[in-house]
Amino acid sequence: MTPAPTNSFLQRLIGAVSLDAAIYEEVEADRGATVQALIVVVLSSLSAGIGARGLGGSSPANIAFITIIALMAWAAWALVTLQVGGALLPEPQTKVDVGELLRTTGFATAPGILRLFGVLPGVTIPAFALCAVWMLAAMIVAVRQALDYTSTGRAIIVCVIGWALAIGLALVVGLLFGPTVA
Repeated sequence: MTPAPTNSFLQRLIGAVSLDAAIYEEVEADRGATVQALIVVVLSSLSAGIGARGLGGSSPANIAFITIIALMAWAAWALVTLQVGGALLPEPQTKVDVGELLRTTGFATAPGILRLFGVLPGVTIPAFALCAVWMLAAMIVAVRQALDYTSTGRAIIVCVIGWALAIGLALVVGLLFGPTVA
C-alpha cells in the first residue's frame, strides 16, 4: 500500500533542492511519484540543453543533443549507483528497489533545473559547475535514503564513483558525436 503524499509536487521540488531527507523518504515510499521524478529529470535535462546555449550551441539540434546527453548521464549515474550501492557496497539493512532508487535519484536532479540560467552570457560555466556539485549533494541524500544507508560516507563513495563514470560517459559521447561549439 502506497502512503498518501503529504507534499505537493512543488513542495517536493523545493525539498529536493533543499536536500531535505524527509522529502527523499516520502518520494522513495510513494510509487505514484515515479512520473513526478521523470518530469524532474526531463526538466533538468532540458534545462541543460537550453542553458548550454551560453556556450554558443544555440541550434535546436545542439539543444536536443545536450538534452539527450544529460538524460543519458542521469540514467548511467542511476544504473551505476544501483550496482555499486546495492551490490558492491551494501550495508546489512540495504534493500535494493529499482523504483525507489529511480524516484529518489530523479528528484536529486532538481538542482539541475537551474542550469537554465546558463543562457545568460558569462553565467554558463558557473551555473553548470554549481548545479553539478549541488546535484551530487542531492544524489548523496537520495542514495542514503533509497538504499537505507546509516552511513553518509558510504553514500558519498557510491555517488562519487557513479558521478565520475556518468561524467566520463557524457564526455566520451559528446566528443564522439557532439556538435562543435564555437
